[in-house]
Amino acid sequence: MDRNSKHIVVIGGGYVGLYTVLRLQHTLRKELREGSVRITVLTPESHMTYQPFLPEAAAGNLSPRHVVVPLRRVLSKATILNGKVTKVNHAAKSLTFAPNVGTAHEIDYDIVVMAAGSISRTLPIPGLADAAIGFKTVGEAIALRNRVLELLDRAESDDDEALRKRALTFVVVGGGFAGVEALAELEDMAVDATRYYRNISREDMRWVLVEATDRILPEVGPEMGKWTAEQLRERGIEVKMNTRLDSCEGGLVKLSDGDEFESATIVWTAGVKPSPVVNAGDLPLDERGRIKTSTRLTVVGVEDAYAAGDVAGVPDVTNPGQYCAPNAQHAVRQAKVLADNITRRLHGKEQVDYRHRYVGSVAGLGLHKGVANVYGIKLRGLAAWFMHRTYHLSRVPTINRKVRVTADWTLALFFKRETVSLGEIEEPRTEFRAAATT
Repeated sequence: MDRNSKHIVVIGGGYVGLYTVLRLQHTLRKELREGSVRITVLTPESHMTYQPFLPEAAAGNLSPRHVVVPLRRVLSKATILNGKVTKVNHAAKSLTFAPNVGTAHEIDYDIVVMAAGSISRTLPIPGLADAAIGFKTVGEAIALRNRVLELLDRAESDDDEALRKRALTFVVVGGGFAGVEALAELEDMAVDATRYYRNISREDMRWVLVEATDRILPEVGPEMGKWTAEQLRERGIEVKMNTRLDSCEGGLVKLSDGDEFESATIVWTAGVKPSPVVNAGDLPLDERGRIKTSTRLTVVGVEDAYAAGDVAGVPDVTNPGQYCAPNAQHAVRQAKVLADNITRRLHGKEQVDYRHRYVGSVAGLGLHKGVANVYGIKLRGLAAWFMHRTYHLSRVPTINRKVRVTADWTLALFFKRETVSLGEIEEPRTEFRAAATT
């Protein structure tokens, strides 16, 4: 390894991390080949998750392997290290890296890219940490799918009415994209699965969406958000707005509107916050706890530090006084500008501003159901669902994943989706331990 080479360290392997390095592999291909530049990606996972496809993976419309991108295969010119960054000392251009297995050590760099993304924003609600599950990772999505199907099995196999009622009550907290899409896709899957059960019908299930504000899906506008709420209610889903989750200890859900009931499934999607790594260093933060970032995606007040995505407060040059929304649409486009600015920096050229006017939003609400507001054009139902799939297929990274996703969808046209719980994969040693103690 050439110690005189420029070392670019990217913290995070999500949208920004993946697309930044993909772009650098192209713009710095000569330098990478000669060894004058090297790139290291520090990330807890060895894959990037395309989060807009998590609801479809949870519903069984997509294989979970096809919604993740293997980083080592795609980022072949970079070194991928799995673990967490516990400290950033940019004044010394050094950071502390703790591998998933092993001893923490220091890594020196010349340029750092803060791209660690976000984590679920939780509140000090009694029982939340023990009774609820998030919806940000492929592991959470598949565990939730297995849980819903397992609870249908449980309700089918038991005559205890209280147990059945608890098992067939599903609660999703948060009326943004993640919450609405997760609830709509899972409800659609569960209704589809009831055809194989003798003692369970749609009327036996209770699905509840809890939102603290007075609207859901704010990204698609008030009119489409209202229409979405109406559609969910027509499907028998309870949409509770201006309502908070007060507690859920032991699965006993207590809402601010006075409603109390037992539920075995509580999904928390009420917002995100920047990764804790932003608080583990000497980079400046803004009033919202994000890394203070310029329109050129450089960290304000320091050199050779860049940030984008959910960890960065990026001013929106198309809307003065506002910041770019923390979503995939901005993250992917910011990554391209960020990578180009690093290349410009190394080549001694002037860096450019990030500029992108928001296109709009699309959301899937189950098979053949959706809502969209793109460039002011509002669509609903089948047309919106088709746009949702088309848009995200165009955005999922690599031709490999595009083909695999298309294959999954094509097969679904001819074969019914699988409705089998494989919850035992989460505890693979249970049967072996039982056999060993017999």
